[in-house]
Amino acid sequence: MNLSLARLAAQLAGIWKELQWTQRLTLVAAGLLVIGGLAGVALWSARTPYALLYGKLSDAEAARVINALDEAKVPYRIGPGGNSIYVPADQVHAVRMQLAGRGIPRGDGVGFEIFDKPNFGISDFVQRANYLRALQGELARTISQLDEVESARVMVVLPENRLLLDRDKQPTASVFVRLRGSGPLSPQAVQSIQFLVANAVEGLKPNRVSVVDNFGNVLSGNSEDPSLSGLTASQLAVRRELEQYLARKAQDILDKVVGQGQAVVRVAADINFDTLTRTEERYDPDGQVIKTQTKNEENNDTVTSSPTVPVGVTANTATETNTTTAATPVTNTRNRKTTTTVEYELGRTISNLTQLAGGIKRLSAAVTVAARVEGTGPDRKVVPRSPEELEKIRRIVAGALGIQLGTENTRGDSLTVEELPFEDTFGRDLVRELERQQRWEFWLSLVRQVGYPLLAVVALLLLWRLLQKSATPDIPLGVPVGQLLAHGNGNGNGHGHGQPRRRPVPAGASGAEAGETPDMVTLEVLNQLVRENPVNLGQALRDWMNKGRPQE
Repeated sequence: MNLSLARLAAQLAGIWKELQWTQRLTLVAAGLLVIGGLAGVALWSARTPYALLYGKLSDAEAARVINALDEAKVPYRIGPGGNSIYVPADQVHAVRMQLAGRGIPRGDGVGFEIFDKPNFGISDFVQRANYLRALQGELARTISQLDEVESARVMVVLPENRLLLDRDKQPTASVFVRLRGSGPLSPQAVQSIQFLVANAVEGLKPNRVSVVDNFGNVLSGNSEDPSLSGLTASQLAVRRELEQYLARKAQDILDKVVGQGQAVVRVAADINFDTLTRTEERYDPDGQVIKTQTKNEENNDTVTSSPTVPVGVTANTATETNTTTAATPVTNTRNRKTTTTVEYELGRTISNLTQLAGGIKRLSAAVTVAARVEGTGPDRKVVPRSPEELEKIRRIVAGALGIQLGTENTRGDSLTVEELPFEDTFGRDLVRELERQQRWEFWLSLVRQVGYPLLAVVALLLLWRLLQKSATPDIPLGVPVGQLLAHGNGNGNGHGHGQPRRRPVPAGASGAEAGETPDMVTLEVLNQLVRENPVNLGQALRDWMNKGRPQE
């Protein structure tokens, strides 16, 4: 066996010596490619796939997770930035459950897990402080879950519980957020943070929650601030939003009419921020109605009898005549009284008018339309628009903004439309630069798509030409030509004694090619022998390989 391996090694060494340098290079490159492919497949199949264990971790939290993984002897990898940790994919869920049992990760700060352990004998002050710490920690963890927020800190101030309540002392809160990018936090996210904190603390209002980012910007605005500065800031914000909204409306229309970037619109709005409550009472003297009517009637009948006695002795003397006169009635009186009382109510109108702030007192707009330009380069010239076209643009903008024109202009609105040439030197240079970059990218992509395959074809053609130009190597197989050709007698036993046959000679050959038989078998002769009699050639090769082997 060792002798066969040694003979095979010697034969391979001889073949290697007879090869040209191009053939050696091709053989070495093919071998390295095969070995590299096998090694890559082996490494790829043997590698351990890793999956994400935790992401978006702070430095302190990542350190706690890594310490726990080191104690459990679990292999891990740290992701880019150091805020993500990867473990083998088949151990992700098991490791998460193990870490959760140890309270890792728990986030920055202390949450309500502070009450998991029973603490006996602590004072009410400490209990209240622990509750406040837990509330702040839970709010900070919740705010940190926002995509724009990397981390957060929450500070809540609660008034002390006293027997006598002070209504001037209200709960307040401050939120500090560290943003992931360099851009500001959106107003919707700021309002979400304010309402989140306000609804988590009893008695806290959203306008009493201040939000500050890591760039030192105050993101929250106090809309209920009664001070002059608070009102001024709110009024300016409302005015700015209204002006931007109206300008966008007009800009969208002009972009469709005159083209993108061919018009500029600016709007100034005068807003009435006064709140007016008016009560008005009017009386109508012609519209009288009876309110109350009272009628009283009285009837009195009176009879009075009085005797008529003359003055003197005769009147005081009791005689028959005097007695008769005294019994006779002298007067009889009858009275009748009627009283009527009528009260009238005048027509009255009472109206209450409350006018809220925010009404538009006056609008002013300025519209600049780019002048049309014809030609390119030095042949560029401005072609002004007609007055009718500018008037159409003016009416379109007025309708979009709600500006009153003509006799209907009771508010004093104003609208100005002017056509001016825009300074577009920078724009033209930018367009030329973009066109140049597009051409460069086009040719580069064309080179990638066509040049690389063409280069590969050229390389193959050059290699083929090198192989064609290289001389045909003579591989010494150790068999004389005469002995090998002696097997061509047709008997098929390999021991014929016929004359050696000469290989066919091409037309026009001379010298050694025409009359001489080479001492060694070349590839051309070997191919010719294989085509003529493959059986005798196979027997000759077997005899050659068995030559010199000890007989068993």
